[in-house]
Amino acid sequence: MLDALQEKGLSEIFLSISLKAIEKYKVNIGTAHLDSSSFHVDGKYENQEEGSIEITQGYSQDHCPELKQFMMNLICAGDRDIPLAMEIVSGNQADKARFAELLQEFTKQWTFEGICVADAALYSKENLEKMAGLRWLTRVPLNIKSAAELVETTKVLAPSSLKGYSTLEFQSEYGEVKQRWVLVESAERRRSDIKKIATKIEKTQKGCNQELQSLASQDFACEADALADAERLSKKLKWHQLSDIQIVEKRHYSKRGKPKPEAIPDRISYRVNAKVTPLEAEISNLYISCGRFILATNILNSSEFTADNALREYKAQQSTERGFRFLKDPLFFTSSVFLKSAKRIEALGMIMALCLLVYNLAQRQLRLSLDLKQGTIPNQLGKPSKLPTLRWIFQCFLSIHFVDLHGVKEVVNLSPPRLHILSFFSYECQRYYLLPAPIS
Repeated sequence: MLDALQEKGLSEIFLSISLKAIEKYKVNIGTAHLDSSSFHVDGKYENQEEGSIEITQGYSQDHCPELKQFMMNLICAGDRDIPLAMEIVSGNQADKARFAELLQEFTKQWTFEGICVADAALYSKENLEKMAGLRWLTRVPLNIKSAAELVETTKVLAPSSLKGYSTLEFQSEYGEVKQRWVLVESAERRRSDIKKIATKIEKTQKGCNQELQSLASQDFACEADALADAERLSKKLKWHQLSDIQIVEKRHYSKRGKPKPEAIPDRISYRVNAKVTPLEAEISNLYISCGRFILATNILNSSEFTADNALREYKAQQSTERGFRFLKDPLFFTSSVFLKSAKRIEALGMIMALCLLVYNLAQRQLRLSLDLKQGTIPNQLGKPSKLPTLRWIFQCFLSIHFVDLHGVKEVVNLSPPRLHILSFFSYECQRYYLLPAPIS
């Protein structure tokens, strides 16, 4: 069966199913979020099969670099994380080389005119050219010189309508493409970054003091050599410098004990005496960029797509990341992959994506029902929640059993709390629990 699926075309099969699901459940596809992740396998897979992906080593997001892997590219709708398209590719895929082409293919398959959202892997001069005609939003890598300079700006950012954020807009023509750059500062991330930098600087200063201690224990033949080494060390330090540098003369005598005042030394050496002090200006610049990142979009009309809109959509990029976390959860049946051939692994990858589609659709329908009926479901702490996960619902129903005793069929342990949960599901679900009619 897996071989037959692979031969039919896995991306095409998934696309045909997702198209029908989106139509049936009226999923809003105003935005499409693209991301990729790796899945490790437990096998050697030494020979590549013709017409299949390559199971090989690559950058491991599973933190298993010693194992071979395959990759999954996934596009999800901004509406409740519903998967729209997927692609199983070789384990050493370069995201930057594939993402722009994949988005072009997606927009043609779906006649999609919304906004394509992706992480920094999408942003390059080559990809900006390939995405001509698309509306896109992505993060700008800070290894681009102009981006690195921008995050150090001293201009005041304006508070965002999203709590804990502030933004500032700039115009850019990077890659000869007109675009808007939105400088974003996260208060929470800034606190975290400042703490990390403070720890790093403290650790660096300890290292500087050790280097100074080593230098101070050396004997030099002349003052010039001692001063030259002190200046060389000072220039080498990144966020610190040597201050109050003094060259101290040290006299050496052949006889032990305290020398007499008139005694002539056998030789004279020189040592460095100094202090390590922080470069306040350099360190201040580090703190300026804390908690900052840059978003880029080719939607030039800021009234149509505001800075807050851009930030909100980029934060929703977590939708695909949540999908990958679900697929890699130890409770999910694909936490470990071993199949005979790469073709079957491809097919299993598509089935994994289908499971995610069904799971997220069911979770979406439950939450929509809760919104419609203004209801809540107790969460793990017993507090009312309007956004329960379907996984929690599964756990709530673990102790329910179907009993057939002397021809009498019934479902046991359907307690009032469980009946309350079932009231938010459609009758198609309720009938599996032998309920005669929808619960009002």
